[in-house]
Amino acid sequence: MTFRWNPAGLCAAVAMVGMLTAPVAARAETLADTLKSAYLNSGLLEQNRALLRSADEDVAQALSALRPIINWTADITRDFSSARISGQTRNTASTGTTANLGITGSLLLYDFGRNDLLVEAAKETVLATRQTLISVEQLVLLTAVQAYMNVIRNQEFVALRQNNLRLLREESRAARDRFEVGEVTRTDVAQAESAVALAQSGLAAAQGDLTRAIEEFREAVGRDPGALRAPGDLPGLSGDVNAAKAVAVRRHPDILEAQRNVAAAELNMRAADAAMKPTLNLTARLGTSDDIMDSDGSRSGSVGLELTGPIYQGGRLSSQVRQAMAQRDAQRSQLHLVGLQVKQDVGNAYANLRAARASRDASREAVRAAQVAFEGTREEAKLGARTTLDVLDSEQDLLDAQANLISANADVVIAAYSVLAAIGELTAGDLNLGVQTYDPAAYYDLVKTAPVPISPQGQKLDKVLRALGKK
Repeated sequence: MTFRWNPAGLCAAVAMVGMLTAPVAARAETLADTLKSAYLNSGLLEQNRALLRSADEDVAQALSALRPIINWTADITRDFSSARISGQTRNTASTGTTANLGITGSLLLYDFGRNDLLVEAAKETVLATRQTLISVEQLVLLTAVQAYMNVIRNQEFVALRQNNLRLLREESRAARDRFEVGEVTRTDVAQAESAVALAQSGLAAAQGDLTRAIEEFREAVGRDPGALRAPGDLPGLSGDVNAAKAVAVRRHPDILEAQRNVAAAELNMRAADAAMKPTLNLTARLGTSDDIMDSDGSRSGSVGLELTGPIYQGGRLSSQVRQAMAQRDAQRSQLHLVGLQVKQDVGNAYANLRAARASRDASREAVRAAQVAFEGTREEAKLGARTTLDVLDSEQDLLDAQANLISANADVVIAAYSVLAAIGELTAGDLNLGVQTYDPAAYYDLVKTAPVPISPQGQKLDKVLRALGKK
């Protein structure tokens, strides 16, 4: 029994999985292009930028408590009165309607630093929220890397399956021809036909996986993928895991966020303690009162100092102090836990990278060995020492090895960028994407002084809000 194979088809199948570096179009999309689009189109980033602007406004609101508070009041009062006339038995009644208009103002003079502490706590919260935004940026970019490589992975799988199906169909036709002349049995034909059916199933599954990968790419990047080009140079990474952990502890956004939250909790605790002390305010009032019926009016005004302090509030203030202390302790514990988690993530990321590289090296060797085994089995089949099933099994082993190599190459790229994310260096700035990055301080600088709409700063803020499409 003989078994013939198409050497040119086999070479094509092997070539497409070498290093995921097959020739691509001159204008193929790079990973950097995808990361730029993900950064610019991310709805998750837009959401967290809005949350940061909301935190910026907390600073303005806390600062406003240190400024004069001016309110106007207006009321209309109708008075009813009666009197008994001396020596007579009848009563007389009189009514009057009075309109009052006034302006009241107050200015905090001293409160043992409570509102100053609240302003500083709000600033720390802003800085923490900025670090949250950086964490989200890392997540967005890493998700884009995964989506990019998964599309490439599944495109290669589809191409590999298509080539495999084409070769198996040729062999199935050849098996039927040899059966007609009595060179092989009906069993050999059935085995070849079974292999074709299984290849069709594998191709359909690969095409379904590619469709899902494209959908994931569209969600992560905000558009459809173009002709993707496999990454060439990977980010330069130090092999020293301990040094990488030290860098992560210093700059990872999750740790910096936890540190800011601890500082804010400390300030809030001190502010809660200051709330139990008295406050001194400067008060002023200017008003007018007019009798609507008689057109009589009067003017009045006053200026004074007001010292107020709590005597008994049902234990609420003491409870707030204890609550603030508990929240501070919780934030300290969170900082400790985040530090441990970041170190673990760095160690895990490096372990995954080493495993992916080892898997890639092993897969390359597996492809080489499987190709040698397949060629040997094919030659032995020509001499009658091997069956059609042996050849098909050997071909399947080669296909599996090629698929493993494709997957291993993609895993190495994803693992490398996962290391950057674990360290805290997977940002648009660190990657030099050449895209205009969001400035988290720009909006804060406009609102930190709590401008009013009629002020020059307020008018500038209105222009910014219109540019953001919020007004």
